[in-house]
Amino acid sequence: MLGFICALPIEVEGIVKMMENKEEQTVAKITYYKGEIGGKEVVCCECGIGKVNAAMSTQIMIDLYAPEVIINSGIAGSLSGDIRIGDIVVSDDCVQHDMDGTEMGDPLGQVQFNDEKRTYFPADKETADKLYAACRTIDGIRVFRGRIASGDVFVSAHERRQRIADIFNGIACEMEGAAVGTVCYRNGVKFAILRSISDDFNQNEYSDFRQFCLLAAEHSIQAIAEFIKNA
Repeated sequence: MLGFICALPIEVEGIVKMMENKEEQTVAKITYYKGEIGGKEVVCCECGIGKVNAAMSTQIMIDLYAPEVIINSGIAGSLSGDIRIGDIVVSDDCVQHDMDGTEMGDPLGQVQFNDEKRTYFPADKETADKLYAACRTIDGIRVFRGRIASGDVFVSAHERRQRIADIFNGIACEMEGAAVGTVCYRNGVKFAILRSISDDFNQNEYSDFRQFCLLAAEHSIQAIAEFIKNA
């Protein structure tokens, strides 16, 4: 089964429209839609904004549906002058850029578990490769691979984006992907992150983010449909 955790409701709607034999179940006020697309079992949900919502949605999906792979999709801000509005980024790995234990001597971004410490969470290479190939079928869209940085903050200021880029060598920042990646890593579930760039590397406002949501969602849905076809 393929799992999709979406930041935007329009992405969930696009996936559900493609489904046959639809079922739905609501847990912790999160609705999960299960069905078939092209003969393949698929489940999706809208996670809400932020790392806690994303982590909760991911663990519930794993416990209820046991997907072989989970894709987190949505929008992101660019961390590079080369990556512009309308481009797509696919994760090689991800990091929680706001995880800060530096007062204890830990490097910024490092997560302490009960049995290990880890800063970067690798996406499944085969899944990321297939997702990258699916994105490249969309006419006129440039696709990039690299590190995606997540945090519980909407990062608009150029200076703050530059700092995240410098510290983590990231290509995009958003608010959910690394939480999905962390939960998948601890559960042994393959994952990858797909993000459409809604605002560029310069100073941006929330209005810019909203303006490009529809376009970004359309690109994500096209990429997801192609990914499912070839999964």
